[in-house]
Amino acid sequence: MNHSNLHSKVTPTGLLITLGIIFGDIGTSPLYVLKAIAGQSIISDELILGGLSCIFWTLTLQTTLKYVIITLRADNKGEGGIFSLYTLVKRVRYKWLILPAIIGGSALLADGVITPAISVSSAIEGLKFFDQNINTIPIVILILTTLFFVQQFGTGFVGRFFGPVMLVWFIMLSTLGVNGISNNFGVLKAISPIYMFDFLMNQPNAFWVLGAVFLCTTGAEGLYSDMGHCGKSNIRVSWIFVKISLLLNYFGQGAWLLNHKGSYLNDINPFYELMPSWFRITGLVIATLATVVASQALISASFTLINEAIRLNLWPKVKIKFPSNIKGQIYIPSINWLLYIMCIATVLYFKESKNMEAAYGLTINIDMIMTSILLVLYMRIMRYPSILIVIFIFIYGSIEFSFLIANSAKFLHGGYVSFILSGIVIFIMYSWYKARKIRNRYVEFVSLKPYLPLLNDLSHDPSISKYSTHLVYLTSANNTHEIESGIIYSIMQKQPKKSDIYWFVHVDVLDEPYTMNYKVTSLTEGKIYRIDFYLGFRIAPKINLLFRKVLEEMVKNMEVDIGSRYESLNRNNIIGDFRFVVIDKYISYDNELSFMEKLVTDVYRVLRYLGLSDERAFGLDTSSVSIEKVPLIIREKRQINLTRIK
Repeated sequence: MNHSNLHSKVTPTGLLITLGIIFGDIGTSPLYVLKAIAGQSIISDELILGGLSCIFWTLTLQTTLKYVIITLRADNKGEGGIFSLYTLVKRVRYKWLILPAIIGGSALLADGVITPAISVSSAIEGLKFFDQNINTIPIVILILTTLFFVQQFGTGFVGRFFGPVMLVWFIMLSTLGVNGISNNFGVLKAISPIYMFDFLMNQPNAFWVLGAVFLCTTGAEGLYSDMGHCGKSNIRVSWIFVKISLLLNYFGQGAWLLNHKGSYLNDINPFYELMPSWFRITGLVIATLATVVASQALISASFTLINEAIRLNLWPKVKIKFPSNIKGQIYIPSINWLLYIMCIATVLYFKESKNMEAAYGLTINIDMIMTSILLVLYMRIMRYPSILIVIFIFIYGSIEFSFLIANSAKFLHGGYVSFILSGIVIFIMYSWYKARKIRNRYVEFVSLKPYLPLLNDLSHDPSISKYSTHLVYLTSANNTHEIESGIIYSIMQKQPKKSDIYWFVHVDVLDEPYTMNYKVTSLTEGKIYRIDFYLGFRIAPKINLLFRKVLEEMVKNMEVDIGSRYESLNRNNIIGDFRFVVIDKYISYDNELSFMEKLVTDVYRVLRYLGLSDERAFGLDTSSVSIEKVPLIIREKRQINLTRIK
């Protein structure tokens, strides 16, 4: 299906794809939400009706109104997610603006660790209906291992089944829910907000139950992040069906619980209690498949998140693969196996889904708050009426900070796990971002104009051996007529590099997601050229392929002759040799840095060592690349009082 059509047209195929890609996380929440609300408390009308009322209004206000109606408006050429939102508002140029993006992105990544673990565990624990003593941990680990292993092959083939699987899942949710409600129609009273307010105001410890209620909306942020795959129109239409299915199942479980007032839930899951005994095996299989789809969506979202972070200079360059021809589908081996290790560690540490419930939701709550902060700035930029912005701040400030206070109780019961994971990612992103700011601030740029005659003379100097026919430098200078002083030093002094044609290549990462444009500037006809690539933040900068494509078009237009300058080779139409030079700018130990700057730059140095080198990150053929290290002197050293003696 055409990518642009997904955003402007609602189609049956688009709706089916949306079910499979967008709603996996939020769609599997009935497996554990009411189980978490009831917990170890005695089942009562106040608890169940109050909890259901909270679920209904959370899905209405938080998921439907904030995300489906309001936040989906903040799309960046059809793409969503906190980094896309950041690129829309960063022109405001507040110094602190990067922090909500970093914190929100890190929180979403940490959530991606727990979601597969809790979803698959909740489904597989349905086996305990048949044998209470069965050990579900090995089965969960086997499913997760298979899921992460197949990522490297791409999910194009499997992805065709995601939509149908989730369609069957939501139909099953609705059917089971209607059957449950038919046994106690009184449960529908919970639609009234009176039961929510009465529960929160009058019941002891009711406020802390909000931490469990929050689990029903944890997939809302993923809904926004994955908007680019399906488009806002398909999401909004399919959400009607999804929300009805979820509410029917929640209320069906609530009806079953109301019929068991005065007892304790213990280890019973009301989701599976709704199923007739003859259907439980089938229901268990469908639930397992649905949780695999939900896990896949979170894994893919994590890959997309890291890819965006790399393009925005918030993450070290790492290897990125494209396992299929599906637009936007990527595979990042380092992130895949890191998530896998963390997921398995989560399963082994918490053992059961009920223990994971205590750790789940805290970081995604923080992510939602960060999204709200950026969204308020977006609303200001788009000149929304001030009264609407104030109402938005009041409503969602109250809702999300109430959830945050309730979720804070989870910190000592496992929430610290996701908090630590999120903190590590924040530290990495901030260190990388800050260190690059320090580096870029002190890179010296010079005007290229005075050096053009020198380069031309060097190209014709018979006393110097030719370095290559075509010499290509990657430059970070945004100005077409400027260049790093380090590049001039490399060509003129470090080792005079004689070449027939000099190329300067610059990559400009745009705030738009999928732009692929370029511009060629002829600085000296037939001798010196500059190519500027304008790439969206979701496009991998494969310079080798992009540069080759530009050369093909220039040759076709007879703008340049790239044939070999050696007579014997030129007679046989052999293309001249190309040599790429990458200037590796590093922060010198001679600098006098503050403690914080030294810490950040040391972390940056370690991360660069662990990540990809520049030549590999830019997709350059290592056989034709030279790396030259250039130290950056950030601050002048103190005056050295050195005296010469006889």
